[in-house]
Amino acid sequence: MKISHQLFRTILIVAVIIFYTINGETQTGWQHSFGQSCGQALIKALKIKEHLTFCNELVPLNEWDVRERLERELLVCLNNSDNVILWLKRSNRYFPYIEKVLKNNSLPDDLKYIVITESHLKPRATSVKGAVGFWQFIKSTAFRYGMKVNKNIDERRNFFSSTEAAINYLKDLYNIFGSWTLAAAAYNMGENGLRTEMLMQKVNNYYKLYLNQETQRYVFKILAAKLILSNPERYGFYLTKDDLYKPIQFDVVEINVSKPVPIYIIAQAANTYFKVIKDLNPHLNNYYLSAGRYNILIPKGSARGFNERYENLLRNWRDDKEIMVYTVRKGDNLATISKHFNVSIKALMKWNGLTKNKKISSGDKLFIPNDTD
Repeated sequence: MKISHQLFRTILIVAVIIFYTINGETQTGWQHSFGQSCGQALIKALKIKEHLTFCNELVPLNEWDVRERLERELLVCLNNSDNVILWLKRSNRYFPYIEKVLKNNSLPDDLKYIVITESHLKPRATSVKGAVGFWQFIKSTAFRYGMKVNKNIDERRNFFSSTEAAINYLKDLYNIFGSWTLAAAAYNMGENGLRTEMLMQKVNNYYKLYLNQETQRYVFKILAAKLILSNPERYGFYLTKDDLYKPIQFDVVEINVSKPVPIYIIAQAANTYFKVIKDLNPHLNNYYLSAGRYNILIPKGSARGFNERYENLLRNWRDDKEIMVYTVRKGDNLATISKHFNVSIKALMKWNGLTKNKKISSGDKLFIPNDTD
């Protein structure tokens, strides 16, 4: 028998209540006061008596529809406590850098909560509309703000590059609309779309605009994240310093590549593993670096002696397993090429960033790894 996710959560909550009741223990926060009922505790958590602002712009909670829209997003968040816990844990890893960049640019600290709504601080987050990375850039906007997006690199997944781009984009949006609330809405739906709605409706106030459902909820999702993350104990989330994910510690090395180099060579030179390099550099798409210049993050403390180790490893690898560049001929396909060079089709696809739907054509250049032992 299959049990729905919601039913499973209900059973789990009841089990927790029984456990704590039997053991004579109590809980705190919004999940406390089961004697009153969990619903009553939630109602209490929704009562916001203080002034609420976004980037120092007042949220008109005295208007019934504004309060209702905010309460909806708060309830959605609190019903997904596993997400909130991960927000709290991850924010300790990423927020200090975002806060520093915002401060250096004299921008409101509240802008950091946008990244929670966009990606939950997940570097590989994607959307059905093709938005990618921490700050969920589509390709055209990524290009506009100087990020590389190609088959080898996707800087939308680079936390530092994408944060800088997002800050610059938000500054431009504020200069257009003169309001951080409208700038946030435009970040979600695009500046042209928001301009059009403002023109058609003759309204320049986010809270009074009729927008698509995603954008109508967008700022309220940001506000819900702000309320919970700025005072997690109020909502029953008690995390210690040891519970939080630590900020990323790393060194940066510059690598100039003339011919394709496997990432595992870089990992070995950094005294670590392929996975560590990929986790530190989620913008690297492939198993190798193509020709070019790169700034690569490696584990903290491993930069000392890196260049010497890297050159030795690279020299030995090239002596043993020189990579060949093959020009595709008429009539070739991956099966015939893999058989000719005694390499797997899967290896060919990974080395060349190919997908099942992408066909090769006469004249294409393919990297042929001679790693066949």
